[in-house]
Amino acid sequence: MVRTGVSDDEGVLATSADVSSGASADTVVSAAGQKLKQGGTDAAQLNDANSDGAVLPRESINAHIHNLYVRQDFDECLKVIEDAVDKYEGLCEYPIYVKALIKRQTGQIAESLQLFQKATCLNPHNIANLKQVGRSLYLLGKHKAAIDVYEEANRIGVDDWEIYHNAGLCYMYLKAYELAIENFRSANQLHRHDSTYLQLGKVYTLMENYKGAIDVYLEALEFSPENPDILTTIGLLYLRLGENYRAFDFLGNSLTHDPKNPKTILAAGSIIQDHSDMDVALIKYRVAAVHTPNSAQLWNNVGMCFFGKQRFIASIACLKRALYLDPFEWIISYNLGLVHLNTGQYASAFHFFSASVNLKPDFPSSYMYLAITLAKLDDFENSCSAYEKAIEMESDHLFHLNYALTLASNGEFAKARQQYDHAFRIFEGLDDDSKGADMEVVEQFDTLKVALEQSGA
Repeated sequence: MVRTGVSDDEGVLATSADVSSGASADTVVSAAGQKLKQGGTDAAQLNDANSDGAVLPRESINAHIHNLYVRQDFDECLKVIEDAVDKYEGLCEYPIYVKALIKRQTGQIAESLQLFQKATCLNPHNIANLKQVGRSLYLLGKHKAAIDVYEEANRIGVDDWEIYHNAGLCYMYLKAYELAIENFRSANQLHRHDSTYLQLGKVYTLMENYKGAIDVYLEALEFSPENPDILTTIGLLYLRLGENYRAFDFLGNSLTHDPKNPKTILAAGSIIQDHSDMDVALIKYRVAAVHTPNSAQLWNNVGMCFFGKQRFIASIACLKRALYLDPFEWIISYNLGLVHLNTGQYASAFHFFSASVNLKPDFPSSYMYLAITLAKLDDFENSCSAYEKAIEMESDHLFHLNYALTLASNGEFAKARQQYDHAFRIFEGLDDDSKGADMEVVEQFDTLKVALEQSGA
């Protein structure tokens, strides 16, 4: 099973959006920064301009600050900014604006917000300032306040895709999904961006409308057919829907454009692993391990590959590493329980299945394996309770069959017959491929049937 997730890191030159905004950093600086340098505040017009058009001192300082910022010489840039602020007694919009950008990039979000607000006070009609105020509020988790700022920016300026995109992000985190969709679609109508499509699809995924999410990503492919992130995301959605072949097509296409993408390799490897080709899956995971050596999902999958190859010690070692990296991931505890149950270490298996149930109480198979483990530990009463819980959540032929086997082993043949009949009815309703997928199940049915007939049940 693959657990995957895209971080939003602020670009070096970004002025009002993170990487997810999709705007070119150079474009953003030239659009917003140059406007500030050349326009400035009303106070900027108080400089003594030469009638022959010579460069104004303030503009020279702004240009110098801009060059230092672009070169990421932040220490020197801050010194020049402080000198400019002292010289003009704080009435200098662009130096304050750049200082706020630097503060935000160094993680001082609250300070950057105050500086952007100060720049906005100097020039309240500059949309670039308002967008940055909204961005800082968003990063501080103040999504409602950020939305108010973006709405104000929309009222005083022309339509801007970035404003709609960032407002959509705020609505998404507030779980106002319909409003988020509306804003993302408005952003795409103004200017299509991969990042907006990715976020729009994410909203549909959060709403568990996987078909809708796939439609959005397929539309995005028409705009950007070679984007590996979009191809991988479509593959993962098809994988979630159980359409493994279509998923593998998109994941394979993604790997042709980015053969070292760890998320794609992990997803493709899991499909190969599901088809019991453990050696090929391990080769895929070896490539991913170079780039993401601390991925809990990766070590979980590697551990289950070794389990499939009956190499139990290696399997437990990999799964324990995965558990160390992500102790609250239920599937890792579940898999560790399976391995320990298989190796006859029932006390350890009980420990891991209990942890899995506590972390994800709505997964019925965990209760079935917990019941099997309890039966092995001679706790018949609690074993029956666990079986009942699993059956209450989902009526699966394996749950009834294993319950019947446990009941028969403890002399409860009448109850075992009832569970056997339930299991057999469900099993007969399966298609031929499902029936023949595991011959051990058929053998257990036959063995239990003979035992029940001999007991007279």
